[in-house]
Amino acid sequence: MSDLLAQPSRDPVEIRYTVRRSPRARRVRVTVDPHTGVEVVLPRRAPALEAQAAIAELRPWIERRLREAEAVRERVASRAGTVPYLGQALRLVPQSSRSRVHRRGDRLLVPAGDARPALERWYRRAAREEIEPRLDRATAQTGFAYEGLSIRSQRTRWASCSAEGRMSFNWRLLLAPEPVLDYVVWHEVCHLEMLDHSPRFWSLLASHCPDWREHARWLRRHGPTLVL
Repeated sequence: MSDLLAQPSRDPVEIRYTVRRSPRARRVRVTVDPHTGVEVVLPRRAPALEAQAAIAELRPWIERRLREAEAVRERVASRAGTVPYLGQALRLVPQSSRSRVHRRGDRLLVPAGDARPALERWYRRAAREEIEPRLDRATAQTGFAYEGLSIRSQRTRWASCSAEGRMSFNWRLLLAPEPVLDYVVWHEVCHLEMLDHSPRFWSLLASHCPDWREHARWLRRHGPTLVL
């Protein structure tokens, strides 16, 4: 259940936020998303007033994140009828009779109106086509095999590798430059040999992707803009 609340009027500017109770939460947690706003996650039995207290305590951090969120929304809005695809800008061409997205060169033929659901389905299909051969080439080099690939839309994770070698990648990586996707692929392939993030892991990653730090910084900075 989610309720829309606001800070008391003594604050100069209200911070509007939603509250969500989670049976798995062990403490109060506050998140700021550029597209969904401020959310307070409460443990199931926590008093409702703890949400207001958390907002008051974290107000400077929340205001800073809200300013960053506004900058993210402005960058997304500046695309002006285009979407990114591995460093390219694909122009959206709405067609009233279309239900599926189709690519022609640097154009994407999309349904008229809100094309985002159809676009996401297209990106999901494209993600498998882009990522699977990259995984195959990387594992051929290392000699370690993976046990399957799934394409998902995780909220807080770009990719993962299970102990059994099952790979999962976020389709939104296709909205990033191609070297960033290549870095994430190598990151997960290296986990087939080492599941931790020990110095040996980072050394192994650097041997395959020497510029990984640059790409990791790009993803941390621009990750919130990787939306349709």
